[in-house]
Order: sequence, then structure tokens, then C-alpha cells
Amino acid sequence: MQFDVLTLFPEMFDILDESIIGRAKEKGLINVNLINIRDFSKNKHKKVDDTPYGGGAGMVIQPDVVYDAYKFAIQNTEKSEKTRVIYMSPQGKKLDQQKVEELSKQKKLILLCGHYEGIDQRVLDTIVDEEISIGDYVLTGGEIPAMVLIDSVSRYVDGVLSKDSISEESFAQGILEYPQYTRPEIFDGVKVPEVLLSGHHENINKWRRCEALKNTYLKRPELLENVELSDEDRKFIENIERRR
Repeated sequence: MQFDVLTLFPEMFDILDESIIGRAKEKGLINVNLINIRDFSKNKHKKVDDTPYGGGAGMVIQPDVVYDAYKFAIQNTEKSEKTRVIYMSPQGKKLDQQKVEELSKQKKLILLCGHYEGIDQRVLDTIVDEEISIGDYVLTGGEIPAMVLIDSVSRYVDGVLSKDSISEESFAQGILEYPQYTRPEIFDGVKVPEVLLSGHHENINKWRRCEALKNTYLKRPELLENVELSDEDRKFIENIERRR
């Protein structure tokens, strides 16, 4: 999968060379192509922003440099192939699991990172297909949100992670994940739950399901409203409610 990132600060993306995403890049499973918007400035000082019409604080990125960077990104794209352009913006729809899985099915995404007071609206209206936010707060630029999107989407690209890892993690089934334990068997006087040492896979799976439901009920109860629950699941949740 290809990510083309239009940014003023490409050096910020060095972190994607580490860990799981770094290994996925080495294997050629994903490619992150960083395009410096500043390279398309016609100003001798490589200036890409100016004061906003109508007054106000801050600076606005000019439309022509962004458009030229976009044209560079799509120059080798076949006309029949639609490339989705995403503007990382606090005004966008919040990134969630459903959107992550949807985007992972794309062959190529172009991510546009704003900075300063934003980007001239005219170029946004021309090239952007959708705006995506990672939360209801404002950051100094779109680079960190773009990295969040790349990381979360890449995990669903075939070969990056095992299918078991993906299917059992939080949100994959609409609920949070169960607690995890590893060696040593006893830490600070607390022992690993006995069922996990039993080797009885049916009992382990049942315990994990119950713990996942409890985690979800205690931390994110609203998620349970959209999950198909068995009668056994409902009885377990009712018991938690009675004990509170």
C-alpha cells in the first residue's frame, strides 16, 4: 500500500522507520512517500505561506504550492485509478476502527498535512476527498495525525500483522481486548489467573470473552450498545451491574 504525504516537515516521519511499520516498509508491504510542499515554492526563500485575507492571527499556506505538490503525487497514477486525498484536520470526521479498515483496502492514499492557520480553502475544495481528525483538539500541524492514520491503517494491510493478532485486539469485535499476562508467573505477589495456566483452551476462551466484556463495560460501556451479545454475555454483564 502506498501513502503519499504532502508535508512541510518530512523529517518528522522518521519514527515510521521503527518497529512493526518499519519492518513492513522493509518488506515492501507499505511505502511512505514524503513530498515536501516547500519544494514547490517559487519564492527564492522557499516561502509557502502568507497573511490571511480579512485579517487575523497566523499565516495560511498558499494554494499553488499545495496544488503543485498534489500534481506531483499523482503524476504516475493512471487516469482510471482514483486516489483518495485526505486532509488531516480537526474539522474532519473522527478516525475510528471502521474507517481504518475501509482505508486499508485502498491501494494508495494521499495525506495532506496542514500547518499554521491552515491551507487556502480553494485548493482544499479542488483536491480533497475527505477530512479526517484524530480527536476534538487542535495540534500544531497534520503530521502527527497523518502518522496515526498510517500506523493504524498499515496494521490491516495483508502481511503486516498476523490475522490472529488483528482479530483479537480492541475494537476488532466491537469491544475492548481482554487483559494480557506473561512471565514471571508471580509478580509483586500477584499470580497470573489460574485459568491461563490450565491449558484448557475452551475455558481460556470463555475467560477471555468475559474479561473483554468486563473491560468494555467498565471503561467504554457505550460500545456494548452496538455489539451483538449472546444470552450468556448479557447474564455476565448483569452480574457485573449487580456487584457494583
